[in-house]
Amino acid sequence: MKRLEGKVAVVTGGNSGIGLATAKRLQEEGARVAISGRSKKTLDEAVKTIGNGVVAVQADVANLADVDKPYAEVSQKLGKIDVLFVNAGVVKFAPLAETSESAYDEQFDINIKGAYFTIQKALPLLNDGASIILNTSEWPISKVPWGPARIRQQRPRCALWRGPQPQNWRGAASA
Repeated sequence: MKRLEGKVAVVTGGNSGIGLATAKRLQEEGARVAISGRSKKTLDEAVKTIGNGVVAVQADVANLADVDKPYAEVSQKLGKIDVLFVNAGVVKFAPLAETSESAYDEQFDINIKGAYFTIQKALPLLNDGASIILNTSEWPISKVPWGPARIRQQRPRCALWRGPQPQNWRGAASA
């Protein structure tokens, strides 16, 4: 029996990069997997890469109405969630002095607001003992001109772990 046999895993941003690799590995370990992403084209390609049985839902975590879409399909097709991998994110490289308001808003809407509400809306669908994995990163910020902009988006995402925790909550994050 595989380690995640009978478990349900949801991966936001599962249509490319780290999310796609994670979704594929979760399925290899026996999980039934659902992925979400903004691009129908890359979702279709991801389904071919991951293989049999993956549920793919086009959704943009920056749009709160879209955050509900994967959960509606997952609850109908797969049941309650055992693993939530909060991975959807973007970065727009620009020096602090050149960062536009729209670039700032897009990054925060996806990386902070999207992550926050992805977790909030999943809570009623999580099995007891479920795992939430919040993927974030910290680049060597002092060496690049856009470093301060990167700090602005990653510190708040890490801070999501510091808020009030549901009963029986366990979590660890690294930045």
